[in-house]
Amino acid sequence: MLLASILLIAFSLLLLAVSASTLYVATYAWWDPEARARTTYPAISGEESLSFSLIMPCRNEREDVMRATLDRLLGQTHRDLEVIVSVGHDDPATVAIAHKLASEHPDQVRVAIDYSPVKNKPLQLNSALRVAHGDIVGVFDAESIAAPDLLRNIDNSFRTTGADAVQGAVQLVNYRDTWFSLRNCLEYFIWFSSRLHLHSKLGFIPLGGNTVFVRRALLEEIGGWDEECLAEDCELGVRMSTLNHRIVVAYSPELVTREETPDTVRGLVKQRTRWSLGFMQVYAKGLWRNLPTARERFTAWWTLTQQHLMALTGIAVPMMIALAIWGKFPLAVTMITFLPLITTLATIAFEACMLHEFGKDHRFAIRFRDYALLVLSTPAYQLLLAYAAIRAYTRFKSRDFSWEKTSHTGRHLGYIDAAEVAP
Repeated sequence: MLLASILLIAFSLLLLAVSASTLYVATYAWWDPEARARTTYPAISGEESLSFSLIMPCRNEREDVMRATLDRLLGQTHRDLEVIVSVGHDDPATVAIAHKLASEHPDQVRVAIDYSPVKNKPLQLNSALRVAHGDIVGVFDAESIAAPDLLRNIDNSFRTTGADAVQGAVQLVNYRDTWFSLRNCLEYFIWFSSRLHLHSKLGFIPLGGNTVFVRRALLEEIGGWDEECLAEDCELGVRMSTLNHRIVVAYSPELVTREETPDTVRGLVKQRTRWSLGFMQVYAKGLWRNLPTARERFTAWWTLTQQHLMALTGIAVPMMIALAIWGKFPLAVTMITFLPLITTLATIAFEACMLHEFGKDHRFAIRFRDYALLVLSTPAYQLLLAYAAIRAYTRFKSRDFSWEKTSHTGRHLGYIDAAEVAP
């Protein structure tokens, strides 16, 4: 019983550390009043001076989704841009759509075809990079709806900060489509409005998959994206950080790129498996160990492992409490076992507050049923994340790095139209 009590206490304290640190990074921007000010877009000054090559990687896409994204990119108030639609040679339907759209805008849209035998996103990005002409390369997924003034503000950020890369924000918006959509949308909101602020302060920024902009000359110099990594965005951020290049995080609710959540549970699991597997690849590659300070190395280690620990925490906490109650442990041991529950409940309470902020920032009417769903869906959502993490680990051990792409249905477009006409 003594050994079991010691192990139970140790594991409870580990869970407490994981859940408390997660709560801290999620609330960072609200505890530090200056955090948002440090990462907001600088006030626009001077004339636009940079040109943009915007890469739009597409695979098995619908025409209406691609067209909506392209229309928003071509509708930017910053006019010095080109769009490169990147497609795979083995996807004839999407290739045909890409050529059709390009023919409608021959002066601004080109098609890059990736002929690699194995298909993934970084291979398509590098295929497009080889034909890019702009000073700045930006990435937008096939369903990314960019704010009209985004590039104008990105241009200004590069000029005023001297950045080598600028990370903009992405927000999922179709929060009522499935039982898990609300939590998925809230994760993005917390990541880009709080967590990245802390990463910026600590000097380690894992770049996001799109609305990320890098100087083309630098991107070519460092070899573009890692073509074997499923988290090519994170890996690029790690590589740039180790080479001491300046990455700037910029956030404004008005300038987020709006996207959709996966449309099925299976799609969500595949997406999270890909992300987890990619983070494992980045961790195993070990470049993060070359960061210059111990704080940056610890931040990188925690970032690359924390999501897996947190996913398991969601199912471990109730199991530990049940074990403490029915395992006939001493009262002190049982009380310690309940400690992770405190931070878990505090996290849920904070998420409810952030759901209100999400609705206010993006003009959505958050109702009581949304708050109820947020709370009630927590256990099932954590189970999904834990399953995805375990699935990723088994694929990592078997060296299965095949690309499980997220499908796009255009469900977010209705939410965007509704928000834009709201008073």
